Amino acid sequence: MIVEIDEGKFGKRKYNVSRIVEGQWVFGGICRQTRSFFMVLVPSRDKDTLLAVIKARIKPVLTLWIPHLWPTPTILKDWREVKRKVPLFGRRKKHFVGYLARSMFLMAYEEDKRCHHFLQEVAALYNPLQPPQT
Repeated sequence: MIVEIDEGKFGKRKYNVSRIVEGQWVFGGICRQTRSFFMVLVPSRDKDTLLAVIKARIKPVLTLWIPHLWPTPTILKDWREVKRKVPLFGRRKKHFVGYLARSMFLMAYEEDKRCHHFLQEVAALYNPLQPPQT
């Protein structure tokens, strides 16, 4: 199986010009065959950080597809989708994990099945058959 990996920076430009001055680095990957994917907020994109994420998230038997060496159309399309779903204005750093989680949820399920899967996830978290923990 082939896993495409890439990093992206979600940030804003000062006065919408010049270079990006602040933002969040996100490292992600997608399996071409199964379309399963992951996204991880990382403090930096140095070698040690990215290798730790690769070792934790990708099985050694899989082939990595690195964007700087070969074209990676699948992951680039998914980055575009994620960036579209993250708010442009009023974005708070403390809510960024939630923005990513929402994007991943929206990408994982077809539009007509999202409500069903959302309710399944809520039921798994708050099982009405189990007494509350005290």
